[in-house]
Amino acid sequence: MAKGKDVRVIVLLECTSCVQNDATKEFPGVSRYITQKNQHNTPSRLELKKYCCYCKKYTIYREVKK
Repeated sequence: MAKGKDVRVIVLLECTSCVQNDATKEFPGVSRYITQKNQHNTPSRLELKKYCCYCKKYTIYREVKK
């Protein structure tokens, strides 16, 4: 049985290289992914390596505040 609070929460992951380069013609936007994480196992911010369609390469994505 589940206890009172939800352990899994929805988080937004944002491309770090798109944010550093701002939005220009070369980088038209900021790429984001939506995923879930377990708060008890990973209380710190989540970092994953994912594919960015704007940068056209694998970059580090960090969790952003809601």
